[in-house]
Amino acid sequence: MDETVPFRDGPHWRTPIRDLGLRIEGTRLAPTVAEFERELARAGLTAVRPRLYLSTEWGVPFETVAIAIPFYLADAALTAIHAEAAGHVEGADPADLLRYLRHEMGHVLNYAYRLYDDPRWVRVFGSITQPYEEEYAVEPFSPRYVRHLPGWYAQKHPDEDWAETFAVWLTPGADWRQDYRDFPLVLEKLELCDALMAELRGRPPVVTDEELDEDVGEIDYSVGEFYGDDPGGGGEEGPEAVPGIDGALRTIFEPMRAEDGSPAGISPDALSPAASLVRAIERDLVADVYRWTGHFPERVRRLVRHLARRASALELGYAPERERAAVVALTALVAALAMNHVHRGRYVP
Repeated sequence: MDETVPFRDGPHWRTPIRDLGLRIEGTRLAPTVAEFERELARAGLTAVRPRLYLSTEWGVPFETVAIAIPFYLADAALTAIHAEAAGHVEGADPADLLRYLRHEMGHVLNYAYRLYDDPRWVRVFGSITQPYEEEYAVEPFSPRYVRHLPGWYAQKHPDEDWAETFAVWLTPGADWRQDYRDFPLVLEKLELCDALMAELRGRPPVVTDEELDEDVGEIDYSVGEFYGDDPGGGGEEGPEAVPGIDGALRTIFEPMRAEDGSPAGISPDALSPAASLVRAIERDLVADVYRWTGHFPERVRRLVRHLARRASALELGYAPERERAAVVALTALVAALAMNHVHRGRYVP
């Protein structure tokens, strides 16, 4: 983000969210919302017009046709605040925003027509009554699910599997039959989606409820309270959470003192600090590790910041010409730790 504000001193921090005058119309969201509506029209999905509103997070309340968009996406300064506080923005740019809108529209259609009661839907996606768990162990590149939102989100629950499948189906220019030609279980889901959309085009929805969940105009707490008055975001991961991490960091950086892997003849003053490198790549590392491992962004960021603190305490450095290798090594380390946590609940078993 180019626009930044001092988080605790800016005009947004102590103001009740309902008093910020946030809206979709006439803001940075409006052109993308208009494009989304054109996508629905091109797909012939005009019988259901979802109500879009601003709230605290993405979502569609069950048995409604209302799509909640995070309030912080309506204002550049608020988006910057969220990026700093949460470490990741869901809908950071127009293309990303469209990805989330397509996903949420999948929920809208599921609820509007109660597709989840269709025996074909249940056979292919499963029962919507399955427990909805926030924590889920992903299987990267599973041949049973589409790839759309970060974190292999389709694997979370049958409702999310459907929403992700629909989003892939809706995406303009996507050749899903070609993309998933080697994955028959995924193609079965997409073909069912294609058939269901053909059947319901022009059909009045069964559910039309537009009840809103925490509309932005009713949120009486401030931005600071929303983030727990902690713009740095969510505390710190203690050293005890990652035993052996000092040795791992030394393994990465101690061979990186010279182009030939030898520390001989390299002055400590000529080394770049490892901690600065970790901090510099934090945002991209958080986003990419979340996308490919499913380890939640706030946890990845705490892990990365812990690595930066340990690298600083150990006074680790690297020769500037070895920076690319250091970035690759750090990325591999964080991804490996993240996958451990996703599947075992700890960074180090």
